[in-house]
Amino acid sequence: MFDMNYTEETNSLTFLGTGGARFMVSRQILASGGIWLNLDGKRFLIDPGPGSIVQVCRLGLNPENLSAILLSHRHLDHSGDVNVMIEAMTQGGFNKNGHFLAPEDALDNEPVIYSYLRPFLNDLTVLEEEHEYNLDGIKVFTTRRHQHPVETYGFIFESSNHRIGFVSDTRYFEEIPQIYAGCDVLIINVVLRESIERIYHLSIADAARLITGAKPKTAILTHFGLQLFRADPAKMAAKVEAETGIPVIAAVDDLLFKLE
Repeated sequence: MFDMNYTEETNSLTFLGTGGARFMVSRQILASGGIWLNLDGKRFLIDPGPGSIVQVCRLGLNPENLSAILLSHRHLDHSGDVNVMIEAMTQGGFNKNGHFLAPEDALDNEPVIYSYLRPFLNDLTVLEEEHEYNLDGIKVFTTRRHQHPVETYGFIFESSNHRIGFVSDTRYFEEIPQIYAGCDVLIINVVLRESIERIYHLSIADAARLITGAKPKTAILTHFGLQLFRADPAKMAAKVEAETGIPVIAAVDDLLFKLE
């Protein structure tokens, strides 16, 4: 149930949902609205999956204040509410506003964004691998391409005082800890309890390896699949924390995490 005392804060993360992959999303066992980042007063929405508009409105967040919507990849659990969130960000096109950033294959033959919405935006950017973008004074870096069935990137957000990493869907690969090294907070999409070779997602053991190598000040696990949800994400996070010696949090729906 919604806590009416909820208040968005500058330099904070709001988890609009912590469910990932098909069964969690189709059954809405956990919400799937993405992540709202407020960094130095600039607001970014990452991966607005199904129900994002519901979660945003329920919490009293104002999408008209968004600087940008960023999409790591085209899969529905990440992109399902892209169009309605662009409508909300731009007041239905009456207030041209905001940036939209997405990989090329989210915008080509089967675009995730309707054509009539594109003129509502200040700009639409096709993400490139290992590239820097300036979004209203906040630096955003794309990582190298992740290992997932569609074109997928992680993000690193950098302000004068904070470096926030977002590890989107991928299977583990050798260079990934180095890519995310130096983050104050590292958000990791962890779908699986145990690795499954044919599924290109991180497991709990993969998350531990990543955290050990990247050494963030704090790691936050999210985007849980059904297998991991049944194992209790909080217990799994405690296990990873004990193994790595780094604070590890299992996000919950509506979590407000203060970066300060």
